[in-house]
Formats: sequence, C-alpha cells, structure tokens
Amino acid sequence: MADMILRTSLTSPFGRKPRLAAAVLGLSGWIEVTPADTFDDNDSLRAQNPLGKVPTLVLADGSTLYDSRVILEYFDHLAGGGRIIPSEPEARFAALKLQALGDGILDAGVLRRLETLFRDEPSWSQRWLGYQSGKMNRALDVLDMAPPSDTDILVGEIAVACGLGFIDFRLGDDWRAGRSRLAGWYERFAARCPGFAETAPR
Repeated sequence: MADMILRTSLTSPFGRKPRLAAAVLGLSGWIEVTPADTFDDNDSLRAQNPLGKVPTLVLADGSTLYDSRVILEYFDHLAGGGRIIPSEPEARFAALKLQALGDGILDAGVLRRLETLFRDEPSWSQRWLGYQSGKMNRALDVLDMAPPSDTDILVGEIAVACGLGFIDFRLGDDWRAGRSRLAGWYERFAARCPGFAETAPR
C-alpha cells in the first residue's frame, strides 16, 4: 500500500517532476498518483492545498507538501539525501539554478497555454504571448550553449526535461531548430532516465 498520495494531472509538467524524481529515486512504489482537477470547485485538492494547484503530496498523516520543488526535496530526503539535490554547496546551487531555469520555461509555457485556453483567439494578447515566448527562447538558447549533464540526473535535469516535454506536448514550438546540442541532450536523457516514457504527458 502506498504511503503517500500525489495529487496531480497526468498532463501537468510540474506534476511530472515528482513522478520522474520518484522513478529515479526508486520511490514510485510508495506513491499513489491520484488525478486532481484544478478547475473543479468540489475537488478535495483545494482543501489539501489552498492554492488549488498541482502537484500536491499528501503524506501518511494527512499533512501535505507543495509545490514541485518542495516535493522533490522531500523525496531526496526520503532517499537518503544528496541523490538529486547535491549536498556540496557548489554542486547544490548549480542544480537548484538549473531547476529554476527549467521551472521558468514551464512557468512561461503554462502562461502561454492559459492565454489561449481562457480567451477566444481574437482576444489573445500577442504582446503577452511574445513576452513569454521571449523568456523561453532565451532560456533555451542558454541551455543549448551549455546543455545539462549527460551523467547526472538531478533536480535541474529533471526540470529541464519536463519543460522540453511540455513544449512538445502543449505548445508545438520547434525548439530543436538551431539547438542541436540541447536536442541531442534531450534524446540521450530520455533514453537513460528511469520512468521517462511512463511519465510522459497524456
């Protein structure tokens, strides 16, 4: 029986982060993934997380943890520490910085998605969409100049991979064009990362 319940959506890139981390750390068997509807006023998610956001982790005692960064740190703690968040300061802050870049790609991508989801096309703010796309493109260019590790699977690599997967799934941007180093890294990461295919959005 699972010790924890992960409230999320199978299409959420932020929800994919802890699912992927759990697979990497060998914790998947401890976790029951339960769908949550962030738009449903009656979903118990809003009692578990006042922000009504996914992912939210429900622990065995009924207490909760959120957001994805906190949940990943908790999973690292459960796995003995230093597994996906290094203990040594220089490596730790490098991993956290890379995670912030991956999460920033996701934040901007989700804002683009919401603009087109909640407004009819004639009302879309092209200025807003361009502003968010600019953030994403600058981050992707930086990642192409210095791709993540081909050996480590840390919080940074997980966040970046989830960001790239979200672009493919929801936005359809041709982010690979002109970014062969990042595209190659993503392909190699997908092949070596436990749970990558199983956690793909669907």
